[in-house]
Amino acid sequence: MQPAYGQQYGMQPYGPPVARKEPALSLLASFFLPGLGTILNGETGKGVGLLVGSFFAAMSMAIIIGFVIYPILWIWGMVDAYQGAQKFNARHGMV
Repeated sequence: MQPAYGQQYGMQPYGPPVARKEPALSLLASFFLPGLGTILNGETGKGVGLLVGSFFAAMSMAIIIGFVIYPILWIWGMVDAYQGAQKFNARHGMV
């Protein structure tokens, strides 16, 4: 007799299928809104941190330091989103 619920004998438990992440889409999303591509990759905390950091850097552009910090965060966010999508795909066996 087989159990009514749960794993049946001889079957491997697999999780739900995972969708492939597009590195170019993540990069484009972060181009328009820093941190958005990272959020799309499933790294919500890091993406929100980038978004908030970029917001404060943009607001501080009235001070000279903002002109240095904002472009660094913006470029780093795009690179991180692109690489994050590639790592996600590699982790889940997608090329």
